[in-house]
Amino acid sequence: MSLSAAVEARIVEAIASEIGCRSAQAASAIGLLDEGATVPFVARYRKEVTGGLDDTQLRKLEERLAYRRELETRRAAVLTAIEGQGKLTPALSEKIAAAVTKAEIEDLYAPFKPKRRTKGEIAKEKGLEPLADALFADRTLEPAATAAAYVTEAVPDIKAALDGARDILAERFAETPELVGRLRAYLRDRAVLRSAVIAGKETAGEKFADYFDHRERWATVPSHRALAMLRGRNEEVLALELEIDADDPAPVKPVERMVAEAFSINVPAKLPAEGFLFDVCRWTWRVKLQLSLSLDLMGTLREKAETEAIRVFADNLKDLLLAAPAGARTTMGLDPGIRTGVKVAVVDATGKLVDTATVYPFQPRNDVAGALATLASLARKHKVELIAIGNGTASRETDRLAAALIADLPAPKPTKVVVSEAGASVYSASELAAREFPGLDVSLRGAVSIARRLQDPLAELVKIEPKSIGVGQYQHDVDQGHLAKALDAVVEDAVNAVGVDLNMASAPLLSRVSGLGPSLAEAIVAYRDVSGAFRSRKALMEVPRLGAKTFEQAAGFLRIRDGDEPLDASSVHPEAYGVARRIVAACGRDIRQLMGDSAMLKALNPAKFVDERFCLPTVRDILSELE
Repeated sequence: MSLSAAVEARIVEAIASEIGCRSAQAASAIGLLDEGATVPFVARYRKEVTGGLDDTQLRKLEERLAYRRELETRRAAVLTAIEGQGKLTPALSEKIAAAVTKAEIEDLYAPFKPKRRTKGEIAKEKGLEPLADALFADRTLEPAATAAAYVTEAVPDIKAALDGARDILAERFAETPELVGRLRAYLRDRAVLRSAVIAGKETAGEKFADYFDHRERWATVPSHRALAMLRGRNEEVLALELEIDADDPAPVKPVERMVAEAFSINVPAKLPAEGFLFDVCRWTWRVKLQLSLSLDLMGTLREKAETEAIRVFADNLKDLLLAAPAGARTTMGLDPGIRTGVKVAVVDATGKLVDTATVYPFQPRNDVAGALATLASLARKHKVELIAIGNGTASRETDRLAAALIADLPAPKPTKVVVSEAGASVYSASELAAREFPGLDVSLRGAVSIARRLQDPLAELVKIEPKSIGVGQYQHDVDQGHLAKALDAVVEDAVNAVGVDLNMASAPLLSRVSGLGPSLAEAIVAYRDVSGAFRSRKALMEVPRLGAKTFEQAAGFLRIRDGDEPLDASSVHPEAYGVARRIVAACGRDIRQLMGDSAMLKALNPAKFVDERFCLPTVRDILSELE
């Protein structure tokens, strides 16, 4: 549903506070994202509009915008639902309008939410609501004597009458939003998470031995321990529960006292009905609130753990993607294996596969001499400069084999590097790998991937679904939708931060460029295959289905080396070429000569090149790029 201007303004104010910027900056960024702009494009090329919000702030803004809009949509739905029941009062409407989390809104909606027939409703049908109201309103009443008047055919005795009154009041107490909110806050501060092994599962669940008898505060459980215990519970090895004031020796627990205080019930009782009412408070806590709030906190624990874990996974992926590339050098990839042998692939400086082999230096064959002879022959034949060794099983043994190989080779000797092989097997069996190497055995494709990821980690790793790269121990335990979204954002940011060679990039790499996607990436490669290398960024407009909006989003992140326009090799956006040319003119030099002339460029005053459209941030970016 669309939200009103007032609601959108409230969202802008909240997000601005959360990410630490002015409301006008947040509003401008939201406007650009709503129009279809990507985070990398906005961060790099719309600094004038957003006041210089960086990609980290923009990713946070994007995330919080989705949450806030969901919150407002839910708020409107709850208001409509309660109003439809004819129960929406001005006071309740104000409380719902003031709620700042989804949990608060759900607490306020709880008394009005359609539910199955409850014990309290059954008691009302038996005519016991006046009894409940009387005992709550007049604490001087004697419960048993008052209840005697409500004994009927449907209510056989005094105990049944009081039980019915208890059920009515307990539901009423448990659905009081202010009380639920206070108890939730108390539990978040004081609850202890206890993990215990399920009897008989000690041997089968040995990997969870650290948590067979474990207690720690809910508020401080690290994400990795929380995910480990939750996995143990899912595998039916561990039992998890929240303990609340378990070590408090007082006969009246603080949570029970909090329920009583919420309804001005004296503890200990001073009036006849207060003993009954306090029993209702205890019942409310034990039967209704303890379970629901424990489930709530366990859900929050999972969310907190997943959020932190996903952040760590994203950081790990970013480090892998942005690892320094070894560059255009002939590389031998070694995919270690013991019984099945070490798979070998040699790729040239452009990443093209030129040779393959399989050697068996380890058990059961132990053909070290034959393996070294084969590797040495390949190294000499192709003038191998780098040896990439996968870090999986038998990596150390393969590393020693490579060291022996290098010792036997004449100078200049290749350099060996151990690289992460995470996801190589996934790539090997993928449709993309089959299209790239239709006649190559699946087992050898992994060695190609290992060699290429040393040459250019980013270009190779984008071919693999981010979740398959193996960025964390518990990545399969977290919400897969949230994980995929976070990791995709990392890949998008990394690709666009580095930039892509338009004439060299594969379709998977191009698909990660701002504004493009798999379909357009394939169209660009198909056009390039037929028409030859792009001579300018403007030529992109000739690709079928690539329109002006897509060109605007993508052009600045695509590079063309030795093309018709020198600026096409830079991150300067075509829309700002006019500014760049004014800078070149002020220097009185050819643009190719000016590029890289740090002394001359640093001597310029950026303010002189500011105009109506491009302010200092963009001018400084252009100068930095030229430099």
